[in-house]
Amino acid sequence: MNRGALKVVGGGLAGSEAAWQLAERGHRVVLYEMRPVRSTPAHHTDRLAELVCSNTFKSTETTNAHGLLKAEMRVLGSMILECADEARVQAGSALAVDRDVFATAVTGRIEAHPLIDIRREEVTRIEGPCVVATGPLTSDALAHAMRDRLGSGALAFYDAIAPIISRESVDESLVFAASRYDRETMPGAAEEGSYLNCPMTREEYEAFIAALAAADQYHGHEFDEVPYFEGCMPVEVAAKRGPDTLRFGPLKPVGLTDPRTGRRPWAVVQLRREDRNGNMWNVVGFQTRLRIPEQQRVLRMIPGLANAEFLRYGSIHRNSYLNSPATLTPHLSARDDEAILFAGQLTGVEGYTESSATGLLAGINLSRILSGSGPELPPPTTMLGALYRYLSEADPQHFQPMNANFGLLDDLPEPVRDKRLKREKLAERALAAMQRWSDDQALFSAHPASSAFSAVSS
Repeated sequence: MNRGALKVVGGGLAGSEAAWQLAERGHRVVLYEMRPVRSTPAHHTDRLAELVCSNTFKSTETTNAHGLLKAEMRVLGSMILECADEARVQAGSALAVDRDVFATAVTGRIEAHPLIDIRREEVTRIEGPCVVATGPLTSDALAHAMRDRLGSGALAFYDAIAPIISRESVDESLVFAASRYDRETMPGAAEEGSYLNCPMTREEYEAFIAALAAADQYHGHEFDEVPYFEGCMPVEVAAKRGPDTLRFGPLKPVGLTDPRTGRRPWAVVQLRREDRNGNMWNVVGFQTRLRIPEQQRVLRMIPGLANAEFLRYGSIHRNSYLNSPATLTPHLSARDDEAILFAGQLTGVEGYTESSATGLLAGINLSRILSGSGPELPPPTTMLGALYRYLSEADPQHFQPMNANFGLLDDLPEPVRDKRLKREKLAERALAAMQRWSDDQALFSAHPASSAFSAVSS
């Protein structure tokens, strides 16, 4: 066991997971989190693993890429997913959480671990061995240190987050509760539908799109040519791409029937619960950089939201990430020191699950490196292995952040035409490969003292 304390920089999803995995393998860990000494434009608390965008880790179904990645993470013993399970709220097949319950659970686990010390201070230098997981809001000082160390500048784009409204302010007579095709209700849930749906007629939709496209938004020279990641496209930017862009995107009415008319609406705005009690609801797909008065004016045009009370307004913030294929090794370390690993959104992955997964693997690999075994990656037939392959082999001249998706996986040896059947076979192969890899690498040689939360002498 390594007797010196290891650094994990950043107390988000990836950093918390990495610190836990290292401690569970008997390493003393110092987890550095600069909040509340230094805050960020997106965070509101000093808790670890605070979710600042959506409250969902997306699908749990293994025929969905995000669901498959979660299943692989469970094979590897993810602490983040255990906390997410504890904080789960109704959202159909998606793993959505009460963000306060979730962050409190992660913080509690980290604080209680006898081998983890939390330090509330900003890190401005990179010294190994360590895991750097400072996320898209890395401080300027540390970003400069990364550029100096890695020999290449970080790329940057701007990420937008959606508003949250009060359930009490929604007009119940104009909305209906349902999930698409009535198949996404969480087992044991009291309500029939996981989402509140605001149906629009063609006339209502067209008037709304016109108002959205013309609304006043925050501007600055940084926003002139923003290379937005498609998954976080501001709704007003999408609206300007064409009158039907949103109707075939987040406002698509497919699989939904308005019980008042018995017909499918022209378009539907969906609201997803943010907390267990159903008091707060996220306007799905409505990440935005509109000014606050414009958010109030335009979103209140949505049927059922005329008197909407905004509990959080949409906003925009900087999102920085490294050009991983140009600057890092295949296991996402500095090229001049394999024991300086990077994880989370900083590496160019998008999404809570992806960020957590890279933190998990960073913790495993740093432990392996310090034991003399060297880093290992899951095979590219797994979603996690395929994601790492992308981060290593993508074109560095056109590198963009990536979500988990089935296009990353090696194809099946025999073609399968049925899409769902193909994904079932890919998932079956991936989980079997991950289990074999886990067994072969002896990943669960956790130190008995750390696992039992007993005191370990220095």
